[in-house]
Amino acid sequence: MSTSETKSPTVPPIPPRCPRTAVRHGETFIDDYAWLADRDDPRVLEHLRAENAWTERVLAPLAGLREGLYREMLGRIQETDLSVPERIDDYWYYTRSVEGQAYPIFCRKRGTLDSAEQILLDENALAEGCPYLQLGALKPSPDHARLAYSVDDDGSELFRVRFRDLASGDELPDEIPEAHYGLEWAEDGRHVFYVTTDSARRPNRVWRHELGTAHSEDALILEESDEAFFVSLHKTRSRRFLLISIDSKTSSEVWFLDAHEPRGRLRLVDSRRPGVEYGVEHHGERFFILTNDSAVNFKLVEAPVSAPGRESWSELIAHCPQVLLEQVEAFAGHLVVVER
Repeated sequence: MSTSETKSPTVPPIPPRCPRTAVRHGETFIDDYAWLADRDDPRVLEHLRAENAWTERVLAPLAGLREGLYREMLGRIQETDLSVPERIDDYWYYTRSVEGQAYPIFCRKRGTLDSAEQILLDENALAEGCPYLQLGALKPSPDHARLAYSVDDDGSELFRVRFRDLASGDELPDEIPEAHYGLEWAEDGRHVFYVTTDSARRPNRVWRHELGTAHSEDALILEESDEAFFVSLHKTRSRRFLLISIDSKTSSEVWFLDAHEPRGRLRLVDSRRPGVEYGVEHHGERFFILTNDSAVNFKLVEAPVSAPGRESWSELIAHCPQVLLEQVEAFAGHLVVVER
């Protein structure tokens, strides 16, 4: 093959082999392309630019078709649209989009949907001058006075958490760098809980931040050392508890904290066991627990908040070999069970 044929636009750029040796469980492995995982290596960026340039050359004859397909698909989308408003206390929260703008606008109205609109966050304004932008979390405080939101502007999936005063629209001085997706307010409106990752980008820690204090003073609430497990954080629909879920592919463990006592003690629902998964919903003085404990298709049990461990579990919906219980949502007056 001639040199000119080798440089044909149909031949993609080939990354060089740079062998690296690693030992795992007593076995030695040689990986010729491990260097591509280092996003800070200038050779990686050089290769990605070469791949992008090659793609543009190969697809150049199809430019008209690509533009036509894009216009056709765009024409089938209702660009100016409105989400279904969600009522939280005396406010209606919703998202709207505007034709020609790439990002959503987050809004609310107080009292009724006929009230004046307040824009909480215009993601289009945030994206100005940024080659990339992703919103990780957007949470109004329980008293609706402040907004916590997190932004990733470099594609790392590490987010910078910011806070906004919703009366004035001013940004608060507090800022949390390199947070993960999980973010929740305590019910006092002064404390925020968030998740961070380890060097492998595994979410493994939960922290508490108090508004008005330095990020360096944040308290570590929980750390998971087992690399097979990932940490996530959310608040119950009742807003009474913060739940920290620690999950592997085959087992679960859930801790809970009274959302009204952000400096209180974490409590365990039930210790992890190999092969046993469970999830928790709260209602009144009990937890609903969906689990595969001796139930491959899952079953639903309940337990008192005061003693939520397995010894207190009382069966509500028995295991059925023909029906998979997928999800449970607890509301004030009813329970929604999703099955398949």
